[in-house]
Amino acid sequence: MKLLGIYGSPRKGGNSDFLLNEALKGAKSLGAEIQAIRSFDLTISGCRECGGCDKTGKCVVRDDMDSVYPQLVESEVVILASPMFFYGITSSAKALIDRCQALWNKRMLEKPPDLRRRYDSGRGYLIAVGATKGSNLFEGSEMVAKYFFDALDKSYEGGLFVRSVEGKAAVMERSEILKEAFELGKKAVTGEKFHVIK
Repeated sequence: MKLLGIYGSPRKGGNSDFLLNEALKGAKSLGAEIQAIRSFDLTISGCRECGGCDKTGKCVVRDDMDSVYPQLVESEVVILASPMFFYGITSSAKALIDRCQALWNKRMLEKPPDLRRRYDSGRGYLIAVGATKGSNLFEGSEMVAKYFFDALDKSYEGGLFVRSVEGKAAVMERSEILKEAFELGKKAVTGEKFHVIK
């Protein structure tokens, strides 16, 4: 099984990084083949809404997404991790997601309407970390993740959501959350739903 981890934080060694690291370790412990990308290190322009992918399902913009598309398509599981910026995922992660309009069009072109409620290409999970305690902190990012995975023809299976974490490595002091992240990685391989809010 191929599993892709997407580090969405601009800060290396931050809390969402540590949690994704643990999830990838959990997945690897069950034999998953791990790949990872860091969205902030890639040159990805936002979607131009130019319509270039409407009839082909292929983006006409040439940049680092050229190397990302095959990984998204070939991976049976994708885990997206991001800190919360203004109650949403980071801009670099969002640019990557927005460019998946091409894959959404590809799905619409290739999959008959009666089969579009079925996901045949795998599963997706979200790891989200925020400093605030807001009750709606993760709602926006979950909606984005759900429709990101929909474009990939992958089901959204939940994730790990952690509030009240602010210092750069603060999550490392909360061993129970690190264990939850490890479990998420294992559940991602076995195909189980996972929805934990801390």
